[in-house]
Amino acid sequence: MKSIYDFQIKSKEEFEIVQDKSKKYPEVFWSEVAGAFKWNSVWDKVLESDWTIPRTKWFINGKLNITENCLDVHAKSTPDKLAILWEPNDPNADSQRITYEELLSKVCKFSNGLKSLGVKKGDRICLYMPMVPELTVAVLACARIGAIHSVVFAGFSSKALSARINDSKCRVLITADGAFRGNKIIDLKSICDDALLSCPSIEKTVVFERTLKKIKWNPKTDIRWDDLIQNMSEDCLPTIMDSEDMLFILYTSGSTGKPKGMVHTCGGYMVYTAYSFLNVFQYSPGDIYWCTADIGWITGHSYMIYGPLLAGATTLHFEGIPSYPNWDRFWNICEKYKVNQFYTAPTAIRSLAKHPKELISKYDLNSLKVLGSVGEPINEEAWHWYDENIGKNKLPIADTWWQTETGGILISSLAGVTDQKPTFATQALPGIVPELVDKKGEVLKDKSAEGILTITAPWPSIARTIYGNHERYKEVYFSAFPGKYFPGDGALRDTKGNYRITGRVDDVVIVSGHNLGTAPIENSINEHPGVAESAVVGFPHEIKGNALMAYVILYDFNLKTESLKDEIRTLISNSIGPIAKPDKILFVSGLPKTRSGKIMRRILRKLANNEFNDLGDVSTLLNPEVVEEIKGQF
Repeated sequence: MKSIYDFQIKSKEEFEIVQDKSKKYPEVFWSEVAGAFKWNSVWDKVLESDWTIPRTKWFINGKLNITENCLDVHAKSTPDKLAILWEPNDPNADSQRITYEELLSKVCKFSNGLKSLGVKKGDRICLYMPMVPELTVAVLACARIGAIHSVVFAGFSSKALSARINDSKCRVLITADGAFRGNKIIDLKSICDDALLSCPSIEKTVVFERTLKKIKWNPKTDIRWDDLIQNMSEDCLPTIMDSEDMLFILYTSGSTGKPKGMVHTCGGYMVYTAYSFLNVFQYSPGDIYWCTADIGWITGHSYMIYGPLLAGATTLHFEGIPSYPNWDRFWNICEKYKVNQFYTAPTAIRSLAKHPKELISKYDLNSLKVLGSVGEPINEEAWHWYDENIGKNKLPIADTWWQTETGGILISSLAGVTDQKPTFATQALPGIVPELVDKKGEVLKDKSAEGILTITAPWPSIARTIYGNHERYKEVYFSAFPGKYFPGDGALRDTKGNYRITGRVDDVVIVSGHNLGTAPIENSINEHPGVAESAVVGFPHEIKGNALMAYVILYDFNLKTESLKDEIRTLISNSIGPIAKPDKILFVSGLPKTRSGKIMRRILRKLANNEFNDLGDVSTLLNPEVVEEIKGQF
């Protein structure tokens, strides 16, 4: 039996051969990759797909349990290999080093604890927890017994939490007394108590004691984590799952309306996350890999838990934030654990770039081999800062494009193997077939083109549906361009076939008949040495149809002047053209963002349109106070 490492691409020539094979013979290709894993019984058929329904099935009638491949396989072959390195919020507190054997034991004990509560295959379990090892244990325990985990980021409001619980009718809630976040303590239990006032499906709440703060306790429904596992066996046979059984539900942040519960299934998700992890980050056995995301997002699911553990990797999990106790925390951790692959978001990069370089230079970062970017297109200034200051102009940067809906990375360079290009996600991974179309759905056949990004062939980790609403799934992703998956993003393709994500399609503003993507304008603004970050939206204009408004964050807010606005407009005019100059520029201290770091452009558009009473729920934002501050400037 081959190892998944046998499918790790090591040269540009090999990449081209594999990419060609995966497009011509996708079923043969993915069948070979899937053969690197342990299956209880092999599939009858590799693929069934009909995107008019839409329906996609991979490895049909194959039987497995994903946790056997994450845990048992490695606990047997390399029991003392580190699975998780955990760094707490407080740098002076004890860290944890958990081997594969120990992780398997912890998962089995908690699996048995869940079974003692009556949890069975198919039940939905909500997790609302801090970034502690127990969150990973709980995720894997659900998967081991066939329960469907639904992780909600532990920063969402009680209203957002209850909406997600009720949508999937979860039976059990797993939470903690609280969470440490920088110098703050978040009272998670009280948020849960508020949410559960309107969640009739929840029967029990399991509470992990993290902060040891006094909390409200309901002896009828609440049970302590330690009490649940106290007398549980360290052995738990994994429940046999069908390849197309649900593994988890993960809700989008709701920036485009009601949150969508994206459903991912066992077999295809397993195969693709492991394959993409090994190839994009070029992980080698013995490396220390660190993704700075939260497990509450798809990045945490795919590239903190499942992808790395399926590959037998050592994955570093961090409880805290990059600014605590100082803005050098990331670099301190990189040095402490000799991190080899570092995967973070442009939002973090831009924040870090605002601080003195001495915070970097005092640390030894020579262990780093690969840098990664995730969450949004990275602007050129941030890319070069990352390259020069962290990569020392010698490390590959994997600028990854993907979504909650895709399950895994679809477009990215393979670190150090394929060519990279600043601000370009570059090439599609093997098995991924992108296509640019215009608004009418006509394929843009020129080598160099700009249009709407679609994907024309199924891949193993695509979300199968929106939980409880397949019609919405069809409408959102498959109705705009029949026969194609529509992710909602625009893209530019160069003559070499490299893709640059230009932003959401609804972030294209038509000004005087010209289609203007906001991302290139933002890149121009961000090139100004005084600008830290910006966001551009459209607003109605009686002559032009639409005009542009730029919200601009300065490194030094005290330097805001009318002449600075003129400099910004000149910069845009010189790089894009006079038509792209914003009519209005507003200097702000921050931009409204989701907890995953995405700018809430919907809110910015409504503010620009003076629709102050129609902003929707802003309580789930990372920084809701910014909205009020911006409103005060109009």
